[in-house]
Amino acid sequence: MQEPQREIRAAHTASTVTVYQAYPPEIGLPAARDGRFPAAWKRDRMTWIKPSFLWMMYRCGWATKEGQETVLAVEIGREGFEWALRNACLSSYAPGVHPDRATWQRELKRSPTRVQWDPERDLRLRPLPYRSLQLGLSGEAARRYADEWTVAVRDVTPLAHEIHALVRDDALDAARALLPGERPYPAVEESLRNLRP
Repeated sequence: MQEPQREIRAAHTASTVTVYQAYPPEIGLPAARDGRFPAAWKRDRMTWIKPSFLWMMYRCGWATKEGQETVLAVEIGREGFEWALRNACLSSYAPGVHPDRATWQRELKRSPTRVQWDPERDLRLRPLPYRSLQLGLSGEAARRYADEWTVAVRDVTPLAHEIHALVRDDALDAARALLPGERPYPAVEESLRNLRP
């Protein structure tokens, strides 16, 4: 069965959604230890969250890139995640979604959340023919994420290294078995209507 071109796939429960971020150890390790982001985490900066583990691995190079050596699995409340979707704007102009570029720019300016659809990745981090969601949180959204929505923070760097070692050894079935169980997220269709170019 063919995957939908743009669909949110994530590990989720009845009340939470897991998203991934990568940080330097001085941010990531205290966040995982305390279950919340430390004071050094900048609440006034745009922060990007990714429901796709493999897209995170592509972005951080299996936790080897400088400043991205600690990979966090952040469980956030579904209410917060859905608030972010309802208040989002596409990060780039899409003629089929926005009447004109000026309208999109106004929307972008007032939206606390940005949506970007990037090619999903396979175990070798090659692009797949369908896309994965990235959510950029700024202002109110970033503060809510850090201070209200976050339910739990886990350091999944050892998992990233274990899966990467199996991929390097060509043990793809064993690597696949360790991947977090991501499945379609039942987002309210109206939340996504203006977020699919």
